[in-house]
Amino acid sequence: MAGLLISFSGIDGAGKSTQIGLLLNHLQRAGKKPIYIWSRGGYTPLFETVKTLLRRFFGRLMPPSGKNPQRTKVLTKPWMSRLWLFLALVDMIWLYGLKIRWLRWRGEVLVNDRYLDDTMIDFRLNFPQMNIKNWWLWKGLSLMSPKPDIAFLLLIPVEESIRRSDLKGEPFKDSPDVLAQRLWYYQSLAQTGNWRSLDGLRPVPELFKEIEALVNQRIVFKSGMHLKEI
Repeated sequence: MAGLLISFSGIDGAGKSTQIGLLLNHLQRAGKKPIYIWSRGGYTPLFETVKTLLRRFFGRLMPPSGKNPQRTKVLTKPWMSRLWLFLALVDMIWLYGLKIRWLRWRGEVLVNDRYLDDTMIDFRLNFPQMNIKNWWLWKGLSLMSPKPDIAFLLLIPVEESIRRSDLKGEPFKDSPDVLAQRLWYYQSLAQTGNWRSLDGLRPVPELFKEIEALVNQRIVFKSGMHLKEI
């Protein structure tokens, strides 16, 4: 069977984690062994390890983790911004361009919580002074990263995102202004036609029924076989 890459994108609180959990359970019951991958540029497990080591040896130069004034101040320095982005992009090339491509080639079913465009939105919001899209590393990453077979984009209003984040007790929430910018970027992506745009305000079971049907259809198409009865 050819591999399958499914990605979920959208602002915080849109329901990505809930729908991913339902999909992983569905695929397991259907006889598949899906691989879940959470990714965010600069915050993968590998990059977190690199940052921990750098803080240990260069503590005064490296900013602390999390959103705080010291971190913001350090990352406004051009050389630090470039270093951070360089390391983050190299990490993404390893994850997207090599690991995910290899797993998909092997025939694995991959479910990604965030993917390439989510990383670009993060970079644009956090480093507006850097024209990252023209960096050769970003162009290489874009070329090497496999295109998702299905890309789900969950959208909700900013006010609902804030409400749900408060209920979950999110420790590092975006401000309303940043959320509004993030939502605008995602709405722009939805116009490209490469996404399955979904209303995150719909009831969870109803939303998952649509996701389930699309995934089942794609698995049957790619494998030429029916899913195991569940």
